[in-house]
Amino acid sequence: MCSEPAEPTRRLFFALWPDDDSCAAIAALAREQIHPQAKRVAADNLHITLAFPGTVTARVQACLEAAAGKLTGAPFELFIDRLGYWPGPRIIWAAPSQTPPELWSLATSLREVLAACGLTPENRPYQAHITLARKAHQALTVTRIAPIPWSIRQFCLVESVSEPAGVRYRVLRVWPLEG
Repeated sequence: MCSEPAEPTRRLFFALWPDDDSCAAIAALAREQIHPQAKRVAADNLHITLAFPGTVTARVQACLEAAAGKLTGAPFELFIDRLGYWPGPRIIWAAPSQTPPELWSLATSLREVLAACGLTPENRPYQAHITLARKAHQALTVTRIAPIPWSIRQFCLVESVSEPAGVRYRVLRVWPLEG
């Protein structure tokens, strides 16, 4: 019996992608604060995930892009001013101590986009953060750091591509925040 070939898929997520200055400051923070044995996230992969569709077909991707293109939101300022550690997944992260209402709204709207496209959004509460390192054995207490400013003017759809050297993130689409 012949079966049809599986439909191609991509592993996608919606994210905030830092500008060059914010990215450089976040990468410097990681170099300064994280033990070299931890698996640091490459500087060009640093981001804040907004919503995670996961592995999707081209049809679902088209639905996500069309729905995301209809979202409106105002630009806002974000200040990354905390550093911490989650022991379960062994992740060192940086995050804002105050999540702006615009960020909550955008993340909520994107979870609604996932649902509208037939996907099940994550049910855990949204926590805006930047993963700085994985497989970290260095337990950190949540620490205040000098604020790193980040002007949020857009959000994007990103593909996660597995390569022999590790995961690489590739921005597929960008939508401005102009509300």
